[in-house]
Amino acid sequence: MDWDEAKVSDVVNGKGGATQLEVAVLLGVCRVNAEEVVHLLSLYGETHIRGWWQQHGRCAPIRLRTVVEHLKVAKTLISWHTHLVPLFLQTTDYLREVLRASATTPADELAERVQAQLAMQALVRRNVKCMFVIHELALHLRVGGAEVHAGQLLHLMFMANRPNVRIRIVPAARGAHAGLAGPFTQLTFAKYESLVWAETESSTLLAEAKDAINGYETVVRALEAQSLGEAESTALITRLYEAVQPSHNQAVAAETRSTKPFPPLA
Repeated sequence: MDWDEAKVSDVVNGKGGATQLEVAVLLGVCRVNAEEVVHLLSLYGETHIRGWWQQHGRCAPIRLRTVVEHLKVAKTLISWHTHLVPLFLQTTDYLREVLRASATTPADELAERVQAQLAMQALVRRNVKCMFVIHELALHLRVGGAEVHAGQLLHLMFMANRPNVRIRIVPAARGAHAGLAGPFTQLTFAKYESLVWAETESSTLLAEAKDAINGYETVVRALEAQSLGEAESTALITRLYEAVQPSHNQAVAAETRSTKPFPPLA
């Protein structure tokens, strides 16, 4: 390509400095497959746009390609959710039930979508520093049966003990709170500016504009102020887990009785 090191560095680090023709030649030199070449060149004309709003049609694709690429290089993650346990803290059973409840997700894609989302979880289980702020109502929502519910609460207790994970609960008793507009996830990076990821039923928004990021950071600070501390949050999760244990045990006992063979006839 006959580029100097500074130009190579700028291109590799997403700072621009190459024409669309140069990008096309570079992709050829790297022997990128045709489909990927078309995809990357189509993005070239939009590199100046701050933020991405990707419309998916009926439902999101099985793999959120853009989100995955950002998760791979994320340094910190802050996630807020109003009514569900955040994706990155969900058990496999909980995740499956959430997908099964969707009115738009094709049933024949369920298994593949579960694996795709588990792969996203794995990306942040390395050294990504995570803080999850969750509304208490999300912990009361019974996703799946008693066993799934109890298993999810137990999993949250385990995750709260990880050195790179912080969990804060916003109590329902606090009433109106700063996060009423809906769930979102903020990602920060070592080399890139931070962004916020938010989802709707059929689209994905990646906000990058500085004023938008500042707004979300203000929401995070307000939610932290309204939430319980980490120890108090873990204690609340523990109490809820202990409260659902009787119904969980009863459900297991009922299932055991229903499957027990009949005694032999006298």
